[in-house]
Amino acid sequence: MEINETTTTKRSRKRSIVVFVVTNILIIGVLVLLWTQLTTPASTATHSQDDPSIAGEASSPLVGKAAPAFDLPLLNGNGEKVKLSDYKGKPVIVNFWASWCDPCNREAPFLQSSWLDLKSKGVVMVGIDGGETTSSGIKFLQKYGVTYTNIADNVGGDTSISYGVTNMPETFFIDRNGNVVSRWIGEIDSAGLQKELAKLQVN
Repeated sequence: MEINETTTTKRSRKRSIVVFVVTNILIIGVLVLLWTQLTTPASTATHSQDDPSIAGEASSPLVGKAAPAFDLPLLNGNGEKVKLSDYKGKPVIVNFWASWCDPCNREAPFLQSSWLDLKSKGVVMVGIDGGETTSSGIKFLQKYGVTYTNIADNVGGDTSISYGVTNMPETFFIDRNGNVVSRWIGEIDSAGLQKELAKLQVN
């Protein structure tokens, strides 16, 4: 009887040791995994809006497909609405921005200075303000003397969501057939604009 009890006790201890060891190995494995995830930057991570390294052409599931429609009010608050379909047959540049976005503030003067040349070439430019009050958006336009069409996204930001906007500013280039030809994340410059305009067959 004593032998059986001793044997049982030994087996119980061995079992406890095995469970202890296995549990600790699992815990260490989880900790290592977490540490790796925390210290290794993910390739799809969203960078800071002030990080210039993110500026450039980016992939989008919309490229080659019809641009999502929108029907939004002019930012000046007079109640008039603007539809994407209003510009059927024309190349359209859609720029998503917000007054609290630093790159948007840097980009605005460039977009405004480019506007007259774009207009003369038959290109339409539409700014879409999102995530703020109408008054903030209007002050932004006044600050930079912006004269091209600007509209306000709705409270839920449905248009930004339908375009898959993840960062401000983001600019989409839409051809005469209403299809998205490219997406540019971050502040765009002259070289970038010319590169994207070529895809719209605009010289």
